[in-house]
Order: sequence, then C-alpha cells, then structure tokens
Amino acid sequence: MLSFLSARQSGLEDPLRLRRAQSTRRVLGLELNKDRDVERIHGSGVNTLDIEPVEGRYMLSGGSDGVVVLYDLENASRQPHYTCKAVCSVGRSHPDVHKYSVETVQWYPHDTGMFTSSSFDKTLKVWDTNTLQAADVFNFEETVYSHHMSPAATKHCLVAVGTRGPKVQLCDLKSGSCSHILQGHRQEILAVSWSPRHDYILATASADSRVKLWDVRRASGCLLTLDQHNGKKSQAAESANTAHNGKVNGLCFTSDGLHLLTIGTDNRMRLWNSSSGDNTLVNYGKVCNDSRKGLQFAVSCGCSSEFVFVPHGSTIAVYAVHSGEWLAMLKGHYKSVDCCVFQPNFQELYSGSRDCNILAWVPPSYEPVPDDDDEAPAKSQLNPAFADAWSSSDEDG
Repeated sequence: MLSFLSARQSGLEDPLRLRRAQSTRRVLGLELNKDRDVERIHGSGVNTLDIEPVEGRYMLSGGSDGVVVLYDLENASRQPHYTCKAVCSVGRSHPDVHKYSVETVQWYPHDTGMFTSSSFDKTLKVWDTNTLQAADVFNFEETVYSHHMSPAATKHCLVAVGTRGPKVQLCDLKSGSCSHILQGHRQEILAVSWSPRHDYILATASADSRVKLWDVRRASGCLLTLDQHNGKKSQAAESANTAHNGKVNGLCFTSDGLHLLTIGTDNRMRLWNSSSGDNTLVNYGKVCNDSRKGLQFAVSCGCSSEFVFVPHGSTIAVYAVHSGEWLAMLKGHYKSVDCCVFQPNFQELYSGSRDCNILAWVPPSYEPVPDDDDEAPAKSQLNPAFADAWSSSDEDG
C-alpha cells in the first residue's frame, strides 16, 4: 500500500488503479456490521431496496405490507454504534398507501425530490419526497411485478413497467400517460432494466424463459432475443431462443453497461454481451433461486474486477462477475433474502429479507498489520480476485 501511495504521489501510477484495488479489497472483506442497525418498520417481508445515486445517503424500502420507508444512512451521532433511522414512511394510515405488496421502489436518478413505487395493487405511483404525497398514479389492468427508470437518459422520462400480462408498458412522466407498448413476450414480465450506457436500450425478462433487448425508438422495438445456445441449436428445439430453462426473474446490467446478468428458476445465472447478445458461457455453478416473483440482486461498481451479490435462501452469495468464481456467503438473516443493493461510495451492501429486517454489510473497519517476523504469503495463496485487472485501455470505453 505504501509503495502504491508513493507511486501515485510521484505520478507513476494512475489514481484510478489505486482506488479500484482498494475498493476490491473492501468488497472482498464485507461482513455483517454489528454496530449499525437499520430501524425495523416493516411488519412483513422486505421486497425491494434502492439507494439514491446523488449523495448515496438515503435509502428506500418497500414491503409485503404495502409500506414504503425512507431511511437516512448517515451516522449523524458520530458514535460507533448507531441506528439508521427512518426519516418518514408511507404507512398503513397514509391516504395514498399501496393496498398490497410493494414490489419495486426507485429514486428518480437525478434528484432526491422524487421517487417511484409499484405494487400488486396494479399501480405505479410517483411520489414527492418533500410532501410525501403521490404526485401521479398510473393504473394498469394487471398486477405490477417490476418497473425501472433509466439512470442514463437525458432525452426522455420513460418508466418501463412489467406486469402479469405479456406486454411491456412505457409510462411517460412528462405527459402522465402510457406512451407505448412493447410486444413480443408470451407470459408475464418479471423484471425490466434500462441500460446505464444507452438512453433507449431496455432489457426485459419473462416467465416465458426469454430475455429481450429493445430499442424503444424503433417501430419493431425488439433488437435481440438472447439465446443460451448462441444459435447452435436447431430452431425446432424447445429451448431455442431461450435465455434459461425456466422463468427468468432477475436482470442487472454491469455498471459500464457492457454486460447483462440474468437469473432464472433453472438455478442458473448467465452473463451476456449486451451489444452482440452472446452468452459469454461464464459458469457460476448452481445459483439457487426459488423465488416465484422478481429477484433483486446487485453488482458492485468501481472495483478492479466486479462482483455480483445474489440472494441465496437466507444468505447472500458473492461471485466474481467475469470468472464465475464463488467467493463468499454472507450469513445473517434467518429467512429468505429477496433483495440487496450496493452502495458504491463506501463499498457497502444492504439486504432485505422476509424476516422483516434490513441488514448492513460493510468492509472491516481495520486491517490487521502483520508482524515484521511474519513471512509474506506465497503468491499462490492469494485470492485471485485481489488481482488488479485494470489497464489504461479500459477507460477508453
């Protein structure tokens, strides 16, 4: 570390390389923080979490009880042991509360003054954070499973909505109406996600075993249907043009938007090239997934090699995205975990479970300093995920 700092100070090392190497070490050391509690508000399971990208300070949670809670993650007391307090909540007594389970919450990507929530009560609600009133409500004919606003878009304010029907609906926040519909799936849409790299590229996952990439500007809409066999199987085969051999209920782009991760009820996770649609064939082994609805998992950001955090029963499995290596299992919940969200500023992870708790996973507060007499560990003993894969060419894209 000292040689790294010295090389950085003298201009021999790129500052990004040091930051990424340190972020990688911190993520690999994630552990349950016993000194930080998140105030328990939900009376039933926590389905969804989101941390606003502007400051990284405020977190939303949505529960099976229909309640939406806003937390302040900052340690205002400066004490070693503290509780992340709920700033406010849309509780059961609120006039605009969701009638049934909240499946997705999301902050407006550019401003903490607004957030959205969708529910099994067939509505998507747009909230004014300051007044905690519903500024707009979109009603649908079917149960809503998932919604997402683009983190990159500057030319549109479209919210993609996945429902129990086979059509993907796009709602325009500017006009307050459903602007258009994307048709192509055969069963319910369990997950939707906009690309963080391109304004108009949308990924959708369905119970029909298919994942589709769309350019919402095109009349035909669909760009690609992801094929787990990369076109090497007969079109007559049952699994042709399918991403998984079961329902696909989880989607997540990597932070650079170059790859897409999908999870299915076939207990498999797959990594796709988001430009070509090719299955990269990374083997993650068996990734247990018994969720009957959308599964919210998370990908790290700013590390030398990125990591993915996947709910795995009452635990969270950590994998290296590009190698498929299983690295850790985070244990702390005592019922199934349904969602997790990564906080890139401090390399922290938050998870929500059916045990009604939200847990914080943080890097170790200190690293043990080896004695001078101790021999340095052999290179073969080091976890390969610690290796710095950075090169200057990575920054060109």
